[in-house]
Amino acid sequence: MSTAPGRISAPADVLTFGETMLAAQLPGTLAVGAQARTTVAGAESNVAIGLARLGHHAVWAGLVGDDEPGRLVLRTLRGEGVDITRAGTHATAPTGALLRERRVADLARVHYWRSHSAASLLTPADLAPALGDGARILHLTGITCALGPGPLEAVRTAAAHAQAQGWTVTLDVNHRQRLWTAEEAGRALRPLLPHITVLIASDDELPVVTGVPGGTPDGEDGEERAVGALLDAGVREVVVKRGGEGAAVRDRQGTRHSLPALRVPVRDTVGAGDAFCAGYLSGLLDGLPPAGRLARANTLGAFAVASDGDWEGLPRRDELGLLDAAPGSAIR
Repeated sequence: MSTAPGRISAPADVLTFGETMLAAQLPGTLAVGAQARTTVAGAESNVAIGLARLGHHAVWAGLVGDDEPGRLVLRTLRGEGVDITRAGTHATAPTGALLRERRVADLARVHYWRSHSAASLLTPADLAPALGDGARILHLTGITCALGPGPLEAVRTAAAHAQAQGWTVTLDVNHRQRLWTAEEAGRALRPLLPHITVLIASDDELPVVTGVPGGTPDGEDGEERAVGALLDAGVREVVVKRGGEGAAVRDRQGTRHSLPALRVPVRDTVGAGDAFCAGYLSGLLDGLPPAGRLARANTLGAFAVASDGDWEGLPRRDELGLLDAAPGSAIR
C-alpha cells in the first residue's frame, strides 16, 4: 500500500474511510442492455463530498487499487475538494465496482463486485497516519465493518482512538443485506457502541444494532426501546431517519426533536441517507442546535432524492436555500 506524501496542515473537520467503487448506473434494467453512466460511489466518500461542498475540511482515507477505476475515484474526490492526502493505493488488489439498475420507477437494484478488493484488505496500520493527523469528527459506517476482518478491526481501532482523543465519533448503521445478515451486523456493531457519540440509523435498522424488535404494528414502541437501549449503552444521541416521514433525534439528557421531510419530486433515492449524514455532521460542525442539525440533514437528503446520482446533486453552502423556491421557479 502506498499513500500520498506529506502531512495534513491542520486537523480535519471530519475523517472518514471505507470503500469507494467504480459505479455503472443504468437508467433501466440490465436485461434490456440499457446504456450505463460511469461514476464513483461509496457511502463514506458521498458524505465527504457533501461536507466538502459545504466548505468543511473532509478527509477520506480509504484504499483503492492501482488501476484506472482507482485513479478515477481519487481524481473525482480531489476534484470535489475532498482531502485524499491519506488515501492509499494497493499494488495488487483491484478497486471494487457496483452496477445500479433502475428496475421500476424509483426502485433501484444494486449488484456488487467487492470480494478481495483493495478496500477489503484495509488494516489499522493503513489508517495510522490519518488518525495521527487528528480530526474533530470521525465518521464510520456499518458498510466498512462488513467488508472483512481487516476493515472491521480498522473501524474498532479508529473508534477507540478517536474516543480516547476526545473526538466526536459518528456511526451510520447503513445495513446492506447483500453484504451480511442482520445478525452478523449486530454482532459486529454492538461492541462499538461505547465509543459512539452519535448513532444514525433508519427506523428499520434499529433492531439490527440493538436486537430490540418492534413492539407494535407501527414499530413505535420498539423504536422507543431501541433508542433507549442505545443511550444506555453509552451513545450520546441517536438520530432516526424515517425516509419520507422525516427524522428525529433524542439524547441522553432527554431532549427530543423531530422534523418532517421536505416535499420534493423524487428522482433517485440512492445516496439520500449519506446526504442526510453529511447535513447532520455539517450542523454539528457549525454548532447548530438539534432542530437545526435535523433541518440541514433533511435539506441535503431532499437535494439527493430530487437529483440523479449518489452525490452529484448535493448543494454548495450558498445553495442550501434553493428548495425554498416555488416549484418550477427559474433562478435568474
